Amino acid sequence: MLRRTLVASAAVLAVTFSGAAAQAQIRIATVGPMTGSNATFGSQLKAGAEQAVADINKAGGVNGQQLVLEIGDDACDPKQAVSVANQMASRKVAFVAGHFCSSSSIPANKVYAEEGILQITPASTNPKLTDEGGWNTFRVCGRDDQQGIVAGNYLAKEFKGKKIAILNDNTAYGKGLADETKKSLNGNGVTEAMYAAYTPGERDYSAIVSRMKQAGIDVIYIGGYHTETGLIARQAQEQGMKVTIVGGDALATNEFWQIAGPAGENALMTFPSDPQKRPTANAVVAEFKAKGVDPEGYTLYTYAAIQVWAEAAKKAGSTDAKKVAAALHSGTWSSVLGDITFDKKGDVTKSDYVFYVWKNGKYAEM
Repeated sequence: MLRRTLVASAAVLAVTFSGAAAQAQIRIATVGPMTGSNATFGSQLKAGAEQAVADINKAGGVNGQQLVLEIGDDACDPKQAVSVANQMASRKVAFVAGHFCSSSSIPANKVYAEEGILQITPASTNPKLTDEGGWNTFRVCGRDDQQGIVAGNYLAKEFKGKKIAILNDNTAYGKGLADETKKSLNGNGVTEAMYAAYTPGERDYSAIVSRMKQAGIDVIYIGGYHTETGLIARQAQEQGMKVTIVGGDALATNEFWQIAGPAGENALMTFPSDPQKRPTANAVVAEFKAKGVDPEGYTLYTYAAIQVWAEAAKKAGSTDAKKVAAALHSGTWSSVLGDITFDKKGDVTKSDYVFYVWKNGKYAEM
């Protein structure tokens, strides 16, 4: 009888200590396209988040608690993004580093605001996210109205007298970026020879390529993702077109070259100045490379999103989303990307989009 009582007491203690251990953990998440045509970017977010969590936990965690990372897959689908956001709320996450696609971040953000969850996206660039977002909305990347200015100015200057086509995929990201680039181009006194939309997810873009060939297009600016941009570039080459392909930050993945092949040679894209070359990122980049991971694209941006959230939670002495949000708005935060300061909307106060060129399967700043 005594033995049975001792065993029962031990079981209760085990549950109690187990519960205490669970309470000593802070759940955070990264959400992005872990599957689908943009899964390469989901891999970037996942790699950046896992490394950030490992480094923070190794240094003692946040306010004496260890971080536990949840991974969510939205496949860049708005409906799935809302479903995943609700799942993360049910799992009591304090913070989400995500999403990748603007079309996912914007609807998911409404769920996070209602559920008291802070969101810092490493990659969603559509202005609507922070223009219309709530108290909980931040991003460590730039905006399409900043990226579009750089792209439009460059097109007007470097391709003066050339016939320019502007394409978009009708997504929040793709159309938003194409429209901002068009606005900037037109503001420089240049009118595009063609403006058209295409349907993402298809394999054959020969019809729109034929239209551009007949119009004598010299430069194709594409507001969209790397898969379709690579296919359009390749199919344009197959039709004998000699054009310059120009895109945005969604070409910042080695998968673009795998799809485009030689047709991707000399393709141009806008992206912030190389985060891997910033002195503040040296140690973390070395960690990634020691594991055989290329921290390309938005990998370091995801790391930075978690890094600044963790520092703000320490300053606030709490993981309460409103307290952390207030802290984020009130300071300058050191990160792998350098110092980050947020404006009242949750946007970074500095952006530095530059042009990159693809050569021999790799992209580098011009």
